[in-house]
Amino acid sequence: MAVIHRTTLVPGKTDLVAAWLPGRQWYQGTVPRLRKAGGFRLDDPDGAVGIEFLLLMDDSTPESVLYQVPLTYRGAPLPGAENALLGTAEHGTLGRRWIYDATRDPVAVAAVQELLAGRAVAQAQNHSDTVDSSVVVTRVELGSAGGENGVAVDGDTHTDAPIGAAALRFHRLPAAHQRGAGGSVAVPHTPGSGPVHTVELVSVLGG
Repeated sequence: MAVIHRTTLVPGKTDLVAAWLPGRQWYQGTVPRLRKAGGFRLDDPDGAVGIEFLLLMDDSTPESVLYQVPLTYRGAPLPGAENALLGTAEHGTLGRRWIYDATRDPVAVAAVQELLAGRAVAQAQNHSDTVDSSVVVTRVELGSAGGENGVAVDGDTHTDAPIGAAALRFHRLPAAHQRGAGGSVAVPHTPGSGPVHTVELVSVLGG
């Protein structure tokens, strides 16, 4: 189960993401002004990699935009993933952490497959050993989460991570995406003080 350490992370997550966002194909702003808007965590069965789905509002444009930025936190560099590295940070308990775009981390992609298949459950973002029951999963069987997958590719609104004959589509601008059929992961989201909407974060293509 996900363990949340009440400690410091320097630089902070939003600082790392803000420096990384302007180079993304799907980012619509210029100089990010980010605030946390929700998210959840997934467990690594081996307990070595932290996996977190961040929902962040960017207030740098006239109308604030919601972005999904899934991250992984590792105690050592992930070989061959230099292009997916946001940077490093000093964790007050765990020491130096290497922080990656989770759409390009095989541990995170495998964890999402397990979630979609109903073999794993989402964990609360801010509480240890706590299931996040607000995460809505429409299950689909994608086979084993092991084996080699393809290279993730960014689009204007999403990132596609190939998994065998199918792909996981991570909706980087989830509020602009209509909920679809088939396997998916969605969460409730309140944009400011308005009504609660359900936004789809991941959907399955093909397979």
